[in-house]
Amino acid sequence: MKLKKITTSILVWLPALLLVFSAIAKFAGAAVIVNNLTKAGIIPYFPLPLLGVLELTCVVLYLIPATWRIGFFLLCGYLGGAGAIEISQHLMPTAFILLTLVWLGTFLKDSSIFKRRALISSIGVNNGNS
Repeated sequence: MKLKKITTSILVWLPALLLVFSAIAKFAGAAVIVNNLTKAGIIPYFPLPLLGVLELTCVVLYLIPATWRIGFFLLCGYLGGAGAIEISQHLMPTAFILLTLVWLGTFLKDSSIFKRRALISSIGVNNGNS
């Protein structure tokens, strides 16, 4: 059980820390990030600081125990979009690697989020059954 807790912590915190460093690089205007996002045509639509704020918001929500589910879904969307851009630009799909780590960490943390019934009951949706 202790091994599972350590593994879960690593799989939750490693991608979170990497995303925090990525957000800091966006705030600093790192040349590699500016070059890749300019080549992808993203910079005119989303300034780097805005992307950094979005990234940090997703990570913070994921790390707070009361909001980790919302943070998980936001991270999935953010990293999925980032991965799609990386693939379209023939770059290494780093976002999909991070997304895989997030999924694994979340599964080990609470696998019920991947089960439809548990998800519906946790968000209070009434699906017509009384």
